[in-house]
Amino acid sequence: MEHFKFYNKNDILSLTKIRRFETKLGERLQHIHEPAHWGEELNRSAARYVLLGIPEDIGVRANYGAGGADTAWLPFLQAFLNIQSNEFLPGEDLLLLGHFDFGDIKYLIDKNAHGQSELIDAYRHAVGKIDEEVEEVIKIITATGRIPIVIGGGHNNTYPIIKGTAKGLYKAERIPLAQINCINLDAHADYRAAEGRHSGNGFRYAAEDGYLGKYCIIGIHENYIPQTVLMEIHNNPFVDYTSYEEIFISERKNFIQAIAHATGFTENTHTGIELDLDCVEGVLSSAGTPCGISTLQARQYLSFAATDSKPAYLHICEGAVQLSDGRRDELTGKLISYLVSDFIKAHQQA
Repeated sequence: MEHFKFYNKNDILSLTKIRRFETKLGERLQHIHEPAHWGEELNRSAARYVLLGIPEDIGVRANYGAGGADTAWLPFLQAFLNIQSNEFLPGEDLLLLGHFDFGDIKYLIDKNAHGQSELIDAYRHAVGKIDEEVEEVIKIITATGRIPIVIGGGHNNTYPIIKGTAKGLYKAERIPLAQINCINLDAHADYRAAEGRHSGNGFRYAAEDGYLGKYCIIGIHENYIPQTVLMEIHNNPFVDYTSYEEIFISERKNFIQAIAHATGFTENTHTGIELDLDCVEGVLSSAGTPCGISTLQARQYLSFAATDSKPAYLHICEGAVQLSDGRRDELTGKLISYLVSDFIKAHQQA
């Protein structure tokens, strides 16, 4: 918990625009009162969902990507806390926990590492430290039976989220194995070799360590999957995918059918719901695409997955408001706000 900041009521209200005759989400959601005993407090709360942020881009940089994934959390929070609290989303069963701040680690790396090779090695080593802290927080949340909603940050965090969720659910429910399934809407498989931790191999590490059961990718781009990974997927009965080209170019199945295939492939088991914003056309991310799914389809995906699977967590990652090369998009945070609210609304009605 060295790098975690818990939010209090004043933190939340400082980002909430109070207005007469209206009630905003920031006025209704829950928070932790005693950080030293937060696990016990969470266990006593009526919250069903626990929201937290991992605003870091160390894992992305470790994967040779453009920095900036650390900039989406605060703009998201400012948008989300100012959603209207109404019959569609009252907000009372949501607890805002806080966020991780790994800025000191990044500062030390940037100050002391020399040359790209040394920099990459240092970033990959640092991701291991991030893994440990994220896993511990997620394990405590899921052990209380709550559903974590995690806003990144890089896709490297999928590994400690899967690992922490599997361990937490094993403790909470005594499931036969400390293992969960995953559905990932993504342009990439993130199943690269275990060459050191980064944003491109989180699912690989989770699978090799035995925490990932079945894994299904929706919308993977055929141009960006290595042949070695493709062969492994074809030979692994626990991994499946539907490519972007199958859905939108050759039209062998439509988008909803692709989601239904994924939920069917992972059914009857706790399933992590993943959304990498680099697959959404025009959204600012470290590996943005000019040819991807629409924001509407991203919202449909989360709504469908929330109702047609057994969600163990929600993880939205890779989005940015500003990249290290100077590109900006102020709407990324608001988009994530829509996505989170869609997931909660659909899951509440399931």
